[in-house]
Amino acid sequence: MTADADSGASEAPVLDTDALLDDPGIRIVVCCGSGGVGKTTTAAALGVRAAERGRKVVVLTIDPARRLAQSMGIDSLDNVPRRVKGIEATGSGELHAMMLDMKRTFDEIVEAHADGDRARAILENPFYQSLSAGFAGTQEYMAMEKLGQLRARDEWDLIIVDTPPSRSALDFLDAPKRLGSFLDGKFIKLLMAPAKMGGRAGMKFLNVGMSMMTGTLGKLLGGQFLRDVQTFVAAMDTMFGGFRTRADATYRLLQAPGTAFLVVATPERDALREAAYFVERLAAEDMPLAGLVLNRVHGSDAARLSAESALAAADRLDGAENLETDGIVDQGAGKAGLREPAESPAAGSAPTEHPTGAACPEPSEHASEHDPDDAVDPGEGTPATASADPTVEQLTAGLLRLHAERMQVVARELRTRDRFTALHPEVAVTAVAALPGDVHDLAGLRAIGDRLATGSAPAGAA
Repeated sequence: MTADADSGASEAPVLDTDALLDDPGIRIVVCCGSGGVGKTTTAAALGVRAAERGRKVVVLTIDPARRLAQSMGIDSLDNVPRRVKGIEATGSGELHAMMLDMKRTFDEIVEAHADGDRARAILENPFYQSLSAGFAGTQEYMAMEKLGQLRARDEWDLIIVDTPPSRSALDFLDAPKRLGSFLDGKFIKLLMAPAKMGGRAGMKFLNVGMSMMTGTLGKLLGGQFLRDVQTFVAAMDTMFGGFRTRADATYRLLQAPGTAFLVVATPERDALREAAYFVERLAAEDMPLAGLVLNRVHGSDAARLSAESALAAADRLDGAENLETDGIVDQGAGKAGLREPAESPAAGSAPTEHPTGAACPEPSEHASEHDPDDAVDPGEGTPATASADPTVEQLTAGLLRLHAERMQVVARELRTRDRFTALHPEVAVTAVAALPGDVHDLAGLRAIGDRLATGSAPAGAA
């Protein structure tokens, strides 16, 4: 690593997550980033830490893996916030958690903004059922709807959002505009026209103005499907404006000073490239970025031993081992001397030949290095399989190579981080050390929260 790279890493401002969570002016924290970088765990850990520091928090996750529920000791999460037990809160701190039910959220919108008969007609419409269950962008749009609902209730003083596991993290920002464009599009307006005209004039328009289009679409999509769409559009007519209005309101909420975006990434090239793109997009949309959470950072407590030095030492040990097994050096007797090479092709695993002709294994390192009296009696014919155990030199060489691999990973991650910092030196960063296992309970979430607060990159990682 060059001096310039090291200085680039040191110049990055440090993200203070505790100051962010303690700020009463911050009412929404949005965790975003590409898939598989730990957004759900980060959101949950922030929720636990904020609640235990005295805030009333709700965590909204859109992760279908249900890891959040498991780590918080909840049997299941659904569209209703549920209080998390076991929070060691100070003051009035509480933690609630919920998982977005996309279809149920859409149903709630229909039920809230349409009378009974019309709501029932919409909910039973086949096209609506397909749209609410899997239309492109619906999940992201409903996440925005649910965020708006939670904020409007004013029941929690901090909402933490785990954005959907989309192909691109930008889908969360784009979905309201995409759905609004769909609802305002020419196709929808054309389908709405007969319903707006009403009576015979409407039927005449439908029969004359749409005959060519419906004939073509009917062949492509099926006549029944097209009728379902038209029925859905007619029933939803009074609600379309509400979708766009609420989407715009939530978008403005995300731009407000009380919102903070945390971009989550791992120290890998693709994840940080996506993070850099998101940082630029947030700036273009005037959305407040708090900083970057760099997750699963590797390090070593023996960082002073470089990969090159470790590999060189391993090679030297292997060379000495080969000399020993080839019969050039006899370490077993405690002094140098010539001996016959092993007959077995597996060097070091075959028994040596004693002058008396009896087979005996290599003495252990404890016998040869500490107590000569513990050495195996050559005349006792100990089974040759005992010599299959690796020697101290082999074990040491293996550990040195593992350390070299770890240091190569550390160096690669640091280079990747430095490239991001060079592009965005203004972005505050906190590095979270990789854990040896998965997080599955509140204690694990607390540990992640501690690392988030202290920027606990492991030794050698920064």
